[in-house]
Amino acid sequence: MDSIALEFSIPADDDGYILLQCGHCGEYFKLTAEDCENDDILRIVCPACGLESETYLTDDVIQLALTMADNYAMDLVNNMFKDLERKSRHNSNLQFKSGKKLKHEYENPLHSGIQALEEVTFPCCHHSAKIKPLLKMTGCYCPCCGVKNYEFE
Repeated sequence: MDSIALEFSIPADDDGYILLQCGHCGEYFKLTAEDCENDDILRIVCPACGLESETYLTDDVIQLALTMADNYAMDLVNNMFKDLERKSRHNSNLQFKSGKKLKHEYENPLHSGIQALEEVTFPCCHHSAKIKPLLKMTGCYCPCCGVKNYEFE
């Protein structure tokens, strides 16, 4: 079976940060697009719980991907029925009419989301992230190296 790749971009905020969500605790945080794509960063950990998640995609990103896949599948079905209708014209015993096309679901555009996060630079590896102000006061894990940092000024 051939593989299909549907692509879309996740928008960054004005400072170049992308919204992520921990698959374990549900905490939101932001990393720079460069850090998200950096091969030198072997793993990303959640600043709140310190665990590594299989995915940091937000619910909006997952929903958009599923909607895009559904719409692509509807296009395949519509095209298949159209081809079947075209081929059945040559057969006098059996005629096939494709009927109404399946309609696409609306694909909600992505936004950079949640603005109530504050930028911090982690002293352990000098990478930066945006985290909730409470985590900034109580301490959190560096998303790029996993070191626990206590209180930022």
